[in-house]
Amino acid sequence: MGFTPDESFEEVIRGTITIDTVEELQKKWQASQSKKQPLRIKLGVDPTNPQLHVGHAVPLRKLRQFQDAGHQAVLIIGDYTACVGDPSGRDKTRPTLTHDQVRENAETYLQQAWKILDKDRTELCWNGDWFREMSFLDVIALCGRTTVARQLERDDFQKRFGSSLPINLHEFIYPLMQAWDSVQVKADVELGGTDQTFNLLLGRDLMRQEGLEAQVCMTLPLLVGTDGSRKMSKTYGNSIGITDSPEEIFGKTMSIPDEAMRDYYTLATDLNLAEIEEKLSASPRECKGFLARTLVRLYHGEVAAEAAEQHFVQVFSKGGVPDDIEEFHIPADLFEEDKVWIVKLVVEAGLTPSNNEARRNVQAGGVRIDDVKIEDPDARVEVTDGMILRVGKRKFRKLCLGTSD
Repeated sequence: MGFTPDESFEEVIRGTITIDTVEELQKKWQASQSKKQPLRIKLGVDPTNPQLHVGHAVPLRKLRQFQDAGHQAVLIIGDYTACVGDPSGRDKTRPTLTHDQVRENAETYLQQAWKILDKDRTELCWNGDWFREMSFLDVIALCGRTTVARQLERDDFQKRFGSSLPINLHEFIYPLMQAWDSVQVKADVELGGTDQTFNLLLGRDLMRQEGLEAQVCMTLPLLVGTDGSRKMSKTYGNSIGITDSPEEIFGKTMSIPDEAMRDYYTLATDLNLAEIEEKLSASPRECKGFLARTLVRLYHGEVAAEAAEQHFVQVFSKGGVPDDIEEFHIPADLFEEDKVWIVKLVVEAGLTPSNNEARRNVQAGGVRIDDVKIEDPDARVEVTDGMILRVGKRKFRKLCLGTSD
């Protein structure tokens, strides 16, 4: 359904935390309408991880709303800023990545971003295109555009400085790099999470210094993870990846605390305010079920959403196991005197990525074989053909002896 210009304006400001300033955005919006010239809406992303989650999708979805309102989306891939590491919201220095690692992450990152953005209407930039051309004198000049005192106004730097935690010098450069991106693309609006406020406002300063009209800074909430407390992060194990299987997305969504439902509906779906209120007034089970179907449908389609719901009902509501469990043929070298180390079995079956995570799952009581809980991470277990290995609530493997055909 299309929107009028006024309705589109209300849609793009919905769910935001701060807009610096609303008056400037209204002025830019009206000028854009009268001149029939789209605004340039900037979103910078650092591909520090190859997988996007629903929290990452929040600013991407806001960028898509601007696209649908007729404005120009400018997506900046921070192949140079990612090598520095954004200090925003961090209590310690980020691990550094090589440029090759960043470029590799970016390939899968973009494939996922195009599930949300209209690729044909997106201006794609890499900030390495301008940073690699800068000389060392240019970098010194860029650093001279702000002060250490200004940098220490940041909450995260203040806390680290006050706690005698180290702040590496290159971390001061990151906000300047992000701000310089805005100068390079002549942004009218920049989007970011609330943890990006300092960086976005610095962009306004640098644009003014360059004689450009300052960008409007629009901040969005940080979506909490499935634990309902910390922000969504793969590191915290509370994320819903947009490339997770439909069953994983559905199951994880059903585990979100009731009090987080409004934020998820507002930030992670396309529903309007009236529709959101209607869904929130339903029972918690119905409310979460609709949200789960919606998220699966957004990233995998309607057919997958229906199948994921059926899977959830069968496995969780009825206490069963899926009909189509993936088989794992245990290689002979995994056996030691006719037994298999449970940790190694879980990892080799592809149910956890590492021995450490497998151990944690066992110790937490999350690993079962044929519904028998395995509680000792050092246990060696006997396996017979057709046993069901289960990790957590959503991961299953049918164990098979001998090689596959």
